[in-house]
Amino acid sequence: MSLRAGDWRALDGGAAALCRRAALAAIAAAADEARESRACPSRELSIVLADDGFVSTLNWDYRRREGPTNVLSFPLSSGGERSESGPAPLLLGDVVVAYETAAAEAAAANKSLADHLSHLVVHGVLHLLGYDHESEDEAVEMERLEAAALAAIGIADPYPRGAAGGGRSRRRR
Repeated sequence: MSLRAGDWRALDGGAAALCRRAALAAIAAAADEARESRACPSRELSIVLADDGFVSTLNWDYRRREGPTNVLSFPLSSGGERSESGPAPLLLGDVVVAYETAAAEAAAANKSLADHLSHLVVHGVLHLLGYDHESEDEAVEMERLEAAALAAIGIADPYPRGAAGGGRSRRRR
């Protein structure tokens, strides 16, 4: 994990521990969904806790979109090959989270920053694992996995239920 913005240090429980727990929960939820063994090759990923300025630059450079967004994922697909010392880790990629945007979203939703960071990391890791939300069906599936991963670490489902359409149709940018 890389800390590129000091504001993240204010999180109770430590940002690194929160990120690790959320990433592992996302990987476990996806493994359960795929009915694959959790003993598959080790996985490696990077989580960067940054500020809006850093994320804005990445958002422009890689997506040609102005301004920050809450989380960006940069998937890789390498690793898993066998070497003399055993199987190499599967390199998943990078997840980058913007502090100011995440903090504002947490405040607006009356959630703790720690819970929202966990959600953003779960969301980003699921992207690294190949999940997306471009279509309605993909969005519903991804949100279901997010809710399962978050439940596994004691965080409430972030998607409201009971609204018209089940409340599960909100798609992120």
